[in-house]
Amino acid sequence: MYGSFALASFFVCSVGALLGAAVLPALSWRRRWVSAAARCWFMVAGIRVTRSGLAHIPPGHCVVVANHASYLDGVILQAYLPPRFSYVIKGEMQNVPLASFLLRRIGSRFVDRFVATNSTRDARNLLKAASAGESLGVFPEGTFRPEAGLHKFRAGAFAAAIKGRLPVVPVVIRGSRHILPARRILPRRGPLAIDALPAIVPGSEEFAGSKTLAQAARQRLLSVLDEPDLARHGEPDPRAVPEPGLQSLGRCE
Repeated sequence: MYGSFALASFFVCSVGALLGAAVLPALSWRRRWVSAAARCWFMVAGIRVTRSGLAHIPPGHCVVVANHASYLDGVILQAYLPPRFSYVIKGEMQNVPLASFLLRRIGSRFVDRFVATNSTRDARNLLKAASAGESLGVFPEGTFRPEAGLHKFRAGAFAAAIKGRLPVVPVVIRGSRHILPARRILPRRGPLAIDALPAIVPGSEEFAGSKTLAQAARQRLLSVLDEPDLARHGEPDPRAVPEPGLQSLGRCE
């Protein structure tokens, strides 16, 4: 009964978010409206969300990288991060009419995973966005799976951070895997927590490359996530495009 209620209330809040995104003229207004709709759903569904460390997110532009465990993760970031962020979304979402409309109206960026030329083009566009100082929200694991643990990070988001000289803020999400794990339709009741960790500033010798920057962010997440390190056991999607020079960027599910 709870799962059915939570799903129905999510549909109602989503309709409200769509209506506001359709009529509000300014991007900042649309983002604030959709964020408010997301927070409304968590409140209506009785999901308590604990937030900590958000002061670590700098007032200027930055790149937020978060662990990915559920379809809820993107909703959580949209609800509780500042509204200036653009989120990196898998290209397949462009084929979902209402969802793609909403995502475009709040400035999300799509990345094609399976066509090499499109993937390279999308990666270049994200580099340009980062160079222009745009704040990005990315799930660098690229996808989520039923088993608990943190998979290998793709380095593309970190290359964008270096190119744009943007701080990288690791963000830990807890509880979303319990509420709505992979292959589950109806949400379960449970608490959520979002914790922003101190920013990593690229540019020093220690973080001069995208791979070292990615590893540093990943280790910070692992130190507080209380989930196993699955990097050595993770296997790439056999359908995925080989990573171009920039490497495929992670994206929201």
